[in-house]
Amino acid sequence: MFKNWKEKILKIQNKEIELKKEKKESIVQKENKDKILKIKNNIRRKIEKKHIAIIAVLFIIFIVYNIFFSNNDIFALSKYGSRGSEVTQIQTKLKRWGYYNGSIDGIYGSETLSAVKYFQRKNGLTVDGIAGKKTLEAMGIFNSSGNSSSSNSTNSSDLNLLARAVYSEARGEPYAGQVAVAAVILNRVKSSSFPNTIAGVIYQPGAFTAVSDGQINLTPNQTAYNAARDALNGWDPCYGAIYYFNPATATNKWIWSRPHVIQLVSTDSANNLDIYHSYW
Repeated sequence: MFKNWKEKILKIQNKEIELKKEKKESIVQKENKDKILKIKNNIRRKIEKKHIAIIAVLFIIFIVYNIFFSNNDIFALSKYGSRGSEVTQIQTKLKRWGYYNGSIDGIYGSETLSAVKYFQRKNGLTVDGIAGKKTLEAMGIFNSSGNSSSSNSTNSSDLNLLARAVYSEARGEPYAGQVAVAAVILNRVKSSSFPNTIAGVIYQPGAFTAVSDGQINLTPNQTAYNAARDALNGWDPCYGAIYYFNPATATNKWIWSRPHVIQLVSTDSANNLDIYHSYW
């Protein structure tokens, strides 16, 4: 009987030991689970922070891009070291006008820099060698929306007529002088004192000698077309003037009494082109 009690006590003790062991293992497992869960939460928080940081960086890049690059009208310009289609346009125009003798490669190098400064100096612009907004506008270079609106508002018949007027009135003049003649015609179109179409201005009775003597019907050369296009694209070497005359041949006293704006001079003194505003 004593033996049976002893066995029972031993079994109870063993059971208690097993229970304690199981409880201890359960506690360890729970602690391990808690540790694993804590590690997972830490990893998840770190990943979330990285995602937030990446999103923040992308947002900042987006804002900076839209401020400094998207708005071309305000910030876009070409300068020494620039490359691209705008530089190609600058080189093409400056070469056509005799300011640039280098290759048209779309690279804003030292030759292009010198040509831009030369153009700025000749056109009363700030001579910094940077093709900024005012310099580009003086060259007739605008952003894509500006170009499309300009091209939509001008048809081929207007271009052809304007080129004929330039050729008949100013062939032999310096290129800027030919553009100026086209610009005077366009300035008259904008003025309330003249007809509001290119044809109306050109064929206004007594307005142009070339119309009176029939030279308006001569076939214009490519230079005249280029000058007409440059004027239509916004280049105005005469700064809004609506009259011009040749001081080498003009004898009318009234003409000489008017306030002159600018005089464009070629290598031949007989080919001076004097352009001025009318103030009435």
